[in-house]
Order: sequence, then structure tokens, then C-alpha cells
Amino acid sequence: LSKSSKIGIPVLCANMDTTIGEQMADLLIKNGSIPIFHRFTTLEIQKEWVKKYQNNCYISCGVNNFSNIVELLNLGARGVCIDIAHGHSEVMINLIKRIKSEFPNKEVIAGNVCSSTAVHDLYNAGADAIKCGVGPGSCCTTRMVTGFGVPQFTAIINCAKAAKKLKIPLIADGGIRNSRDMVLALAAGASTVMIGGLFSKTLESPSELIEKDGIKYKKYRGQASKDFQDDYYGQVKNGTVPEGVSFDVECTGSAKDLLDNLCGGLRSGLTYGGSKSIKELQNKAEFVRVTRNYLTESNPRTQVSK
Repeated sequence: LSKSSKIGIPVLCANMDTTIGEQMADLLIKNGSIPIFHRFTTLEIQKEWVKKYQNNCYISCGVNNFSNIVELLNLGARGVCIDIAHGHSEVMINLIKRIKSEFPNKEVIAGNVCSSTAVHDLYNAGADAIKCGVGPGSCCTTRMVTGFGVPQFTAIINCAKAAKKLKIPLIADGGIRNSRDMVLALAAGASTVMIGGLFSKTLESPSELIEKDGIKYKKYRGQASKDFQDDYYGQVKNGTVPEGVSFDVECTGSAKDLLDNLCGGLRSGLTYGGSKSIKELQNKAEFVRVTRNYLTESNPRTQVSK
């Protein structure tokens, strides 16, 4: 997970208000993952999380309210995930340095970035792990709004080249739709994957369970969506436009089943790659460019018999 922390399974739940809460955290810890709590709530609630989970959890922060970071790390959080949309920036680098200077033994996860140069710069600033991904999430509209971002598989490949040389773990954040995507991300060089949409659909996600026409739904929203900003800030920030959307997703069941399916697919992927570990898979994997016909051929196709 980081330069000094191991994780039991290579799966993280996204640090978003419609994905991670105490019920999800309990399940993640029980199944070998580690919770990274979101920052979009009161300091008091964040303090309760840290007191309950201590060295089993990370907190999240933006680039303001350094005093809150100090208080939460002093309470016993394992580390902090600096959670800003454009991680390759001076404000990010300065914050990493400030945190590491005051808390050299606490871990800093920094992101999000999508280039090898960014990995180098955040590593040199003192980051312990780096999140890769600008715009691949299912509720993110950053690429269409701003024109910025790199296709996620390419971003992982590029960032992993630098991360491997520097020996810093890479978290592939966003774009994971199934175990296939997870296997590809890990084979391309990520150490873990961070997933939002799939976790938002589970019973353990913190959003309210609603029922329409006999079907159960949960809400999933980007932290830059209008819906979220209206709730949290009271309005969309002046001078900005939303870079995400909000929508209801059909509930798929327990997050335990999700983790079992993801990890089961990964184990099968390892056998096809002739590998006993993710690191061995990364060394052996070869990639080929495919067309959409590959996906059509790869999915089940029913045939009506006469």
C-alpha cells in the first residue's frame, strides 16, 4: 500500500462520502484492506473515526486546515491521503513536505496524478504512496469539462515506470468496472486499485438505501458534482463549474461478495499469467492493442436455437 505498509488484498474503497463509512471500514479491515476515510464531514466525526480505528485507518485532507491534520494524526491515524484533483502542483508538494517534517513516521498518500514526472516530484517531496488517475471515474466529468486527463491504462503504464524505479507504490484510482480491469491495472504496474462506483452499489456504502418499483438503489456522486457541492458548500464554488455528476445505482448486495469476486478474478488472472504474485505478474505480463471486436468476442453471446 505504501513504502512501509503492507495490505492483505490489493483493493481500496474510494475515500468518498457515498462509498466509505464505518460499516464499510469494518468489512474492509476484516477482509484484509485498510479504510481511507473521506474529508467531507465535520472534524468531530473524523476524530471519532480515528479514535475507533487508530492505526488501521487513514484520514483525508485538502490543502487547507493544517491544524485539523495535526489533530487527527496526533490522535493516532496511520497517515493522511492528500485528496486534490490536480496533485502535480506546488501546493501539493509544499503540503507533503510540511506534513513529513512534522510527522516523519506518518504516511502520506498523495494524488491524483497521471504522469511519470509527477510521480518523481511527489516522491521527492516525501510521499509514501501515489494515487494515479485524472478523470477515469464513472461519476467524473473532468476530461470533458477541462480537456485534461490521460486514459487510465496509459496513465498507469507511464506512472508505473517511474514508481518502479523509485520503489514507491502506485494506487490506480478510478475506472475499475470488474476484476478484468483490476488485473490489467495491477499487471500494468499498480500495487493496489481504488474503487468507487462498485463499492457505492453495496449494502455497506453509507448512502441511504431507497426502493423504486421493487428495485433497491444507492446514490453515487462525485465530490465535484453540483449535488455534492450544494450539500456540502451550500452552492457550487464561485468561479467554478461542476466536474462530476450524481446518480442512483442499483444495489448489488454485500461488499463482501464484491471483494470475493474481485479477488477470485485476480487469482485466476495470476494463473493465466503463470505467476504466484502480483510482482511476478508485472514482470511477465505482455500487452497487445485490441479493437472493440475483442470486447464483443469476449462477452457471452446467446444464440437462439430453431
